Amino acid sequence: MVSLSQLALFAVASTVLIFTPGPDIIYVMTRGVAQGRKAALAAAAGFALGNFAHTFFAIVGLSALITSSATAFACVRYAGAAYLMYIGYKMLRIRASLVPDGAAGQLQSRVIFRQSILANIMNPKVALFFLAFFPQFVDRGRGGVPLQMLILGSTFVVLTMLGFGVVALLSGEIGRWLDRSAGAGNRIGQAAGCILIGLGLRLAWPER
Repeated sequence: MVSLSQLALFAVASTVLIFTPGPDIIYVMTRGVAQGRKAALAAAAGFALGNFAHTFFAIVGLSALITSSATAFACVRYAGAAYLMYIGYKMLRIRASLVPDGAAGQLQSRVIFRQSILANIMNPKVALFFLAFFPQFVDRGRGGVPLQMLILGSTFVVLTMLGFGVVALLSGEIGRWLDRSAGAGNRIGQAAGCILIGLGLRLAWPER
């Protein structure tokens, strides 16, 4: 089991990292400003729960396999980048109000939730982060390394949900305010689409 002191240290370090500007938090903010609070909360939930998959991958060694193979890493990275750019392209085609109500809004939230989970899973840099960050808080002397990883992963999911949830609520209110002005819906949707396409290009950009 993970000691309370290690878990507390992990929680503090994770919280700092969660609020550090990056593609995932920008994605949630973009959804909130462009499509409202429900859409942003759906994106936050999707990104948070997607980390369960990366926790599982790290436990069984799939993340290590992906990050140790340049070809596998590149394939997953390009697939994730293409998917983000596809989502951005879809948002570029949004017209009129970007904050639908009722059944349309619920359907949109479910789609965004699924898209966000898939976008998180298809980002190999998240897999690399889990392999680099989590083992620092695993005490092999206490045994049960897979269980420790599962506890850390679950804690990270909860913290991500809370942190991104705050960002989603704030950005959603900004989006609601902007959507009141005439023609803002189209402009916000186009800007959001460009941002997501930019995130996809950033993910695909070769790095050392």
